[in-house]
Amino acid sequence: MAYLIGIDVGTSSTKAILINDSGQVIKTVAPEYDFHTPKPLWAESNPLDWWTATIAAIKSLLDDIDASKIVGLGLTGQMHGLVCLDKDGEVLRPCIMWNDQRTADQCREMTARIGDDDVIAITGNPILPGFTAPKLRWIEENEPEVYSRIDKILLPKDYIRYKLSGEFFTDVSDASGTSLLDVQQRRWAHYILNEFKWPMSWLPEVTESTEATTRISSDAATVTGLPSGLPIIAGGGDQAAQAVGCGIVREGIISTTLGTSGVVFAHSDEYRVETKGRLHAFCHAVPGKWHLMGVMLSAGGSYQWYRNQLCQDELSREKATGSDSYEILNEAAAKVPPGAEGLLFLPYLSGERTPYPDPNARGSFVGLSLRHTKAHLTRAVLEGVSYGLNDSLELMRSMGIAPENIVLSGGGAKSPLWRQMLADVFNTRCTMVNATEGAAYGAALLAGVGAGVYPSVEDACDRTISTTQEVDPGDNVPVYADFFPRYRNLYPALRFEFEQMSDTLQAHEEGRWFTQG
Repeated sequence: MAYLIGIDVGTSSTKAILINDSGQVIKTVAPEYDFHTPKPLWAESNPLDWWTATIAAIKSLLDDIDASKIVGLGLTGQMHGLVCLDKDGEVLRPCIMWNDQRTADQCREMTARIGDDDVIAITGNPILPGFTAPKLRWIEENEPEVYSRIDKILLPKDYIRYKLSGEFFTDVSDASGTSLLDVQQRRWAHYILNEFKWPMSWLPEVTESTEATTRISSDAATVTGLPSGLPIIAGGGDQAAQAVGCGIVREGIISTTLGTSGVVFAHSDEYRVETKGRLHAFCHAVPGKWHLMGVMLSAGGSYQWYRNQLCQDELSREKATGSDSYEILNEAAAKVPPGAEGLLFLPYLSGERTPYPDPNARGSFVGLSLRHTKAHLTRAVLEGVSYGLNDSLELMRSMGIAPENIVLSGGGAKSPLWRQMLADVFNTRCTMVNATEGAAYGAALLAGVGAGVYPSVEDACDRTISTTQEVDPGDNVPVYADFFPRYRNLYPALRFEFEQMSDTLQAHEEGRWFTQG
């Protein structure tokens, strides 16, 4: 029996999974670490923390198996992060992460220089604050001493590849989120690099996701216990790998992931672009294919924030009795009528990406009255996230994509209440699959393709992934059809105030706060 490993370099943990060649999960571990927010809108992480966690995770996986039977290792991870290395391969500064929103000015400047239409035509997407290239521009403008020492720039998972192999590679799906890739041609965009005088030598070689790019070095073998020379398969960005891990490898099936962020993902056999750039158009981890993707920055993250900040009673009950605090909240929310009696929640706690690429967008409860209880607030949070995901699905439908079903995954999908709510808001059948380990599982399947265990990504998914649950739309479909337009009206009405509040806070931080008479 052969074994495969998938490693997912996440926001707050590195998850490692061991599967056999039948797709059975043997073991999963996820050592944790912190990320930091040293200033408003900033989010940074120390890449050495990822490496330490990776070593610990791999060692744990190898406790009970013969390491010589491992035939491939695949990588995935948080997208868009910028890791800068010097000529000795040392990290120059903390990684600027996917949820960092400091680069709005750089995005505007870069877009103006390249041109809106050319940006979309070349990269398939607008240049957004979460993406990699504007972060490099920010370092160039704000940290010249760091910028002058850059020799390589890497995405998070590819830093781990470097530590495992000593070599520099990435894959087309992860590279699609850098604003530096020609997404249709699946190669680095020379025009953009030349415009900003960024040398090609800074970038890793880019390949398809199933390529066996590198091998475990002798040094890495010593510290991890993996066999020296073990193939490292390119892998993919976390969303493309997550889609592979759910079987989203053919047209007609869409996935929705309810993690910290929320993602609506559609496979595409052809290169398609939403003309206003409101959906991401990326290369898929399936060779020669693409995908469309809508992203909410705070999906499950909104629910986590709500629980942690406003639900101390439920957290205390969890600590005292072992009852899950989310289940306690869901039980109460289930007793509230759909629509939460007119209470709406905007889940823009970290700014937003789809359909509003606005780092200044903020979360809001709208419609509060004396009648509303904590249970109403809870239901409004769940519904607000569901409406936000439906924004992405509606854009896909407008491009002629008609899903047969929507595969749900992520922590939020464990809730029966939330699953039914999504089926009702989407007015589409939602399913769950047996593969529940997400991006790490997809990375392991990609490793299997690259190592020759499976002939293709489609075959790997057919052999290992099956439907376990189905949820059909119910009686609440017309209710949500009435409330969804109300939700969509809120951001346009509040956009100016969000922008003004951001300006006010910045003025205060810079010491320009004053009272006008």
